[in-house]
Amino acid sequence: MYIAMNRFKVLPGAEAEFEALWLNRDSKLGDVPGFVEFHMLRGPAREGHTLYSSHTIWQSLAAFQAWTKSEAFRAAHGSAGGTRPLYEGHPEIEGFEVIQTIGAAD
Repeated sequence: MYIAMNRFKVLPGAEAEFEALWLNRDSKLGDVPGFVEFHMLRGPAREGHTLYSSHTIWQSLAAFQAWTKSEAFRAAHGSAGGTRPLYEGHPEIEGFEVIQTIGAAD
């Protein structure tokens, strides 16, 4: 498995608008080969921003890379930055290969 995360530093007062963009988008991830799960996470409010992270789980690094090169990816990200600035800087992407998973029944 592979986990891809983006970290966003959302500007004070822009949290509701940022969340609405994510909650109301037309996600096509469920149709993407190798996609497992998506989470949008709200973190702590800090001085100057609130931390958010998108978190996707993929069957493999290859599946994630194929998604980033697909037409579906371009369509999903085509309007990014189309609204007023909601976060500072660019999202910070981090990727991780899973080396261990422990479930509740384990």
